[in-house]
Amino acid sequence: MTVTLTESAAQHVARNLDNRGHGLGIRLGVRTSGCSGMAYVLEFVDEADSDDSIYEGHGVKVFVDPKSLVYLEGTELDFIKEGLNEGFKFRNPNTTGECGCGESFTV
Repeated sequence: MTVTLTESAAQHVARNLDNRGHGLGIRLGVRTSGCSGMAYVLEFVDEADSDDSIYEGHGVKVFVDPKSLVYLEGTELDFIKEGLNEGFKFRNPNTTGECGCGESFTV
């Protein structure tokens, strides 16, 4: 299994990397937080760590550290627009529950 991006997510990340002027891709990780126990973390990557797993979709690289990969294996990252709201949506097959806002999850 891998971590994947939809075309919409890849386009959004690529635009932001272009606007930023540098970067290798994005890092997808998890941290302990939120009302359900774990929260997703996204940040730009300027330098890869030697133990990162690297996935590529639609020309954009996603970097995942080994500790986070346990919780993220098989996750699809999407970027959606719903009315006035827009943001990343995580389709994670490992979750057993998530909070109402979708910001945190339980495995």
